[in-house]
Amino acid sequence: MAELDDIIHQPLRLKIMAALNALPQAAGLEFARLKKLTGATDGNLGAHIETLAKAGYVSVDKAFVGKKPQTTVTATATGRGAFARHVATLQEIIAGKQV
Repeated sequence: MAELDDIIHQPLRLKIMAALNALPQAAGLEFARLKKLTGATDGNLGAHIETLAKAGYVSVDKAFVGKKPQTTVTATATGRGAFARHVATLQEIIAGKQV
């Protein structure tokens, strides 16, 4: 029986990973865009991104655009694989293959 990924399963982290996995493989989202998409606060979003980064599921790139800091978050190959497995497990549950 496949297991749900405890790191991804948390609702905000699931939203983050879903948003990142909807992008082409090397593309990322800016922190401000992720904040808008998820409705999270700065601190809450930052903490969940850190959890995903520690698991190796996302990479975080910090740069300056002009004089403004810009943080971009991108799903890693490991993160994309974990997300795909998580979604497959959810689909099995929905199809009634796991109880």
